[in-house]
This record gives sequence, C-alpha cells and structure tokens, in this order.
Amino acid sequence: MPDPIFAHPRLAMAYDTFDGSRDDLVAYLAIADELAARRVVDLGCGTGCLALLLAATDRQVIAVDPAAASLDVAQAKPGADRVTWIEGDASAIPADAQTDLIVMTGNAAQAVLTDHDWTAMLRHVHDALAPGGCFTFETRRPERRAWDEWAADTEPVTADVPGLGPVEQRRKLTAVDLPLVSFRYTYRFLNGNTTLTSDSTLRFRDRDELTTSLETEGFGIREIREAPDRPGREFVVLAQRL
Repeated sequence: MPDPIFAHPRLAMAYDTFDGSRDDLVAYLAIADELAARRVVDLGCGTGCLALLLAATDRQVIAVDPAAASLDVAQAKPGADRVTWIEGDASAIPADAQTDLIVMTGNAAQAVLTDHDWTAMLRHVHDALAPGGCFTFETRRPERRAWDEWAADTEPVTADVPGLGPVEQRRKLTAVDLPLVSFRYTYRFLNGNTTLTSDSTLRFRDRDELTTSLETEGFGIREIREAPDRPGREFVVLAQRL
C-alpha cells in the first residue's frame, strides 16, 4: 500500500513542487545512454519525471507505480502519451517486456521493507529484463546516518503549489529501529487551513546486503557508483541479469 504522500490526490499534486528540480535524473539518462538502452521500465515512477525524460529521447518506456494518484499527475503532463503507464508493483511489469534497463530512482528501493518483498521484487525485475539487461537503483548509505539530519531539520517549508495555493510542509523523525527509519510529513494547505499527514518507513541496506541479495537472484554487479549530485551519500547500483 503506497504512502499517502504518493497516494492521496492532493499530496500527489504537491509532490513535484516540494521535490524540486530533480537534477539527479540527468545521471539516469546518462546511464541509459551508456547502456544503449532502448526499452526502459521506470519502476516506482511516481509523478513520471524520469519516464517522460526517457520517452522524449525516443525510447520505449513503461512506467509502473502502485499509487494511482501519482500516475494521474504523471499522465496529465506534456508527452505522457509517449509512455505506457501501469498501476502496480514489480509484478505488474509485462512478462514479455524483455527490457534493456529497469530503473528505480528517488530512493524508491528503500520503500521495499521486508526480505520477502525485496526478493520478490528482484525476481520480477530479473524476469522482465532481457539477458544482459541492467537493473539500476539508488539507496542511501546507512553509514551516513541521514536520519540524524532529518531529526535536526524540523523547520517548515512553504511553497506555492499549482492548483492548490500555498502549502506548508513539515517533516518529523518518528522512529529509528535499524535497519528501519520512520518519519512523518505534515502538510498544511493554507487556503482552507486543511492539514494532511503521511507516515513513511524506509529500509537502509548496506553494500554487502545489496550485493548478496542481487547475486542470489541471478544478477552480477556491474558497478556500484556514486550519485554525482550527492557524493558519499548514496549507492547507485548497476546490476546485470546473468
């Protein structure tokens, strides 16, 4: 079940405004070019920012997300007709996709919390890739203890959201029970003074756990690299179907 921040229609509308310019996506376009990937699946596509960038380069793009509200936002954007949009998780990727590249950005991999669900996701991804195809995703490095920064950063942020007006966002760390970290976003819609909350939990996996789980499910580690815009903070994993 996706978190309200993605699944509630009003929160999905506000997501892009608070998420910023998404300069991080340039690195994934470069990976697609590096791998000469023509058929790409954006898994956990959210509001479709990367899927639309990929489709604009004349690639065949399938975008998959379990949050219908986020997909509604994505499909209202220019160029959305170039993308095949699917509501669901990794099991919803067409069995015959035989794609060159599957990507998970925005640390979506950390939203897969249990070992069972992580293994199931890897198996679906493996099956959807063509032989030699790559699965690439980002995930925060546990040793950087991002949750300490979240605990200290409690100041509200207010932004003018198209269609909604001024909205105040506040984040609060609610639990650290490693490898799980939980937090709550509170949104106050200043036009009408409505408040909505979204509770989220992320799982932090270290490099050894990532490598072992991928290799167990039939992937080879092509490379684990830095996120160019966040050096030292995240793993960007390129795993190849063997």
